[in-house]
Amino acid sequence: MRLGAAIVGDLRKVLADEVKAGERAAMTAIRAETEQVKAELRRQVTTAFSGNARGIANAWRSMIFPRSGQSLRPAGLVFTKVPNVIDAFERGALIRAKGGGKFLAIPTGFNAARGRRGRGEKGMRVTPAQMVASGQAFLRPFKSGRGFVWCLPLRQGEQTGRRRRTRLVAGGVTEVGTANRKGREAWARGLLEQGMVPMFLLLPQVKLAKRLDVRGAAERGLRRLPGRFVAAWERESGRAA
Repeated sequence: MRLGAAIVGDLRKVLADEVKAGERAAMTAIRAETEQVKAELRRQVTTAFSGNARGIANAWRSMIFPRSGQSLRPAGLVFTKVPNVIDAFERGALIRAKGGGKFLAIPTGFNAARGRRGRGEKGMRVTPAQMVASGQAFLRPFKSGRGFVWCLPLRQGEQTGRRRRTRLVAGGVTEVGTANRKGREAWARGLLEQGMVPMFLLLPQVKLAKRLDVRGAAERGLRRLPGRFVAAWERESGRAA
């Protein structure tokens, strides 16, 4: 028995069209998967650190290669603009004072611009150097004995604004930041009664909890990619049902 087969049309054109469909499918698949991995990593950050970490979440960015045109071998890159932060919380890093220092100085919410901690010294109202230079800073030990609370004495300034909010001044150095805490006046009275405000926590080291799984997100994306590519190729070549 003999079998015969015939191709109707221009074989070179058929193959060229199939390659073009494959290129479009590859680009579609890698673009969609890259966006999904980026979205998952952003969601990990906001879930782990709540809405206060939107800036860190949005620091996840992505790029597709080639930047223009089509290719059967595209690549997707997901990266972060704050790699040290992400790495620390993915590993659960142990952080110690650098340069031979004995303690880490961690600013509290009272020692921050608008009552919220920022990045580096720009987010602080008072730096450790200013604490020392003020000559008024004093230490209160933790009950556990593992560290100290670094404080400044507190005094009341003039009431300001239409709501006549109490203005608190720490050590004559800076106004205390209280952000938008509910019951701000109650916070102010409580601090005045104590006569001090905690500006820094001094700890010998901090062990960060592992909160992120970057490797896992990448591996899940790689497992999804082949199926996404096949489905896209079938659509591009008109074979999809």
